[in-house]
Amino acid sequence: MALARAAGRAGAVAALALLWLLVCAPGDAGCHPLTVADLFDRVIRHSGRIHSLSTALYAELEKHFPHRDNELGRPARKCHTSGMLTPNGKEYAQKIPREELTHVILKLLQAWKEPLSHFNQNIEHHQELPDDSLSKAKQISNMVHELKTGVEKVTEKMQSMGIISNSLNGMASSEDTGLSISNEANMMSDSDFIHCFRRDSNKVQSYLKILKCRIMPENSC
Repeated sequence: MALARAAGRAGAVAALALLWLLVCAPGDAGCHPLTVADLFDRVIRHSGRIHSLSTALYAELEKHFPHRDNELGRPARKCHTSGMLTPNGKEYAQKIPREELTHVILKLLQAWKEPLSHFNQNIEHHQELPDDSLSKAKQISNMVHELKTGVEKVTEKMQSMGIISNSLNGMASSEDTGLSISNEANMMSDSDFIHCFRRDSNKVQSYLKILKCRIMPENSC
């Protein structure tokens, strides 16, 4: 219980730190104006930490709950986000409009918010799992919420500078996407769930890097 509380406090501190970096006003003591590149660097690093945590948690779940092949040979359950249209590969991600790529990133993050919260509640009942695994699950859930907030701040900054148009505001609500597929995610096994999340967290990080490079090609990436 103490560890859980400590993990919660650590997650809250990390979340507040990310928000401070994103919304700190230039006139505040010790604060410096953040460029678009600065903001991108922060959300990219944050997404990288999320992916690393999910990779570690997946390995731990596989260790405690070994995957069993389907006796009837049926294919494994698809990820609940498999039906979402996302760029297939770097080449295509570099071609679609910046606004659309930004929307895809936000849509993916939204699609995981509710399922991760549900997963975090359920995994606490697995008494055979070490406290460190439970802590990772909680951290991931908190960090995804803050990453979405961070990407929204970056989006607002790009719109205010005219880097992307405001047409993003007219796209389909990402809130609806997350709610409509959360039930399917809740039916997956824990290891399959984190496997799917790890896949999508890697997508998010890749898309963020590509979006940054498209906006700032001088980085030669």
